[in-house]
Amino acid sequence: MYIIPTEATYARRGRIARPALLLGVAMLAGCGGPQVRVTGDRQEGAPRGQAFSRVLVVGISPDVKQRCPFERFLAARIESSATVAMASCDVVKQKDPLTRESIDEAIAWQKIDAVVATSLISKEWGTKQGGDMDTRGGGSYKATDAGYATGYYGAYGVPVIYGEFTTQASVLTMKGEVRLTTKVFETSSATVVYTLETVAKDIESRATGLNTVTTPIADRLRKEGLIR
Repeated sequence: MYIIPTEATYARRGRIARPALLLGVAMLAGCGGPQVRVTGDRQEGAPRGQAFSRVLVVGISPDVKQRCPFERFLAARIESSATVAMASCDVVKQKDPLTRESIDEAIAWQKIDAVVATSLISKEWGTKQGGDMDTRGGGSYKATDAGYATGYYGAYGVPVIYGEFTTQASVLTMKGEVRLTTKVFETSSATVVYTLETVAKDIESRATGLNTVTTPIADRLRKEGLIR
């Protein structure tokens, strides 16, 4: 039985823990059972042939105990000899709550060229993404300035309405069918270049669920040439 390493274990091991994690994920992938479907669309006008080399993985959930393992699983799947991937939980100065400021600081510090943000709650993503939506502020604010588009999430997936966000349960705690939305942001303008929809069925446990949803997300990003 594969046991998910704790956050403390990752803190002790650092990046050395990833080969062992990959082995555990590979073992799970061969067990069969869950079914997964991934669809994706490139944002209109987004350049093709654009591969990112330094990726920040963000899991959008008010529960860091759900968010951090997901980020590390997905980062381990994205990581390759040509792509550096890191979980936001490991590089942001303040991981709870999730803020635009902390992500921007990590982007500058780690020289990130793409953010892969996945909603881990059932709330629909919204109608507008990108740098023109203000997601900065306190713990229960809502962006209301004239000209800002309405929607639940802003740039890099940071929620616009924090008061409601804190009450949302993670889909990773559910059994049965799981639906996730993943958006790839290029960091020069904080705009979306690609969107993924992942639907997984027959999830029996949290461990298999993490593997089931992260492996095809990374595979699709690689197939589309967004990572190598």
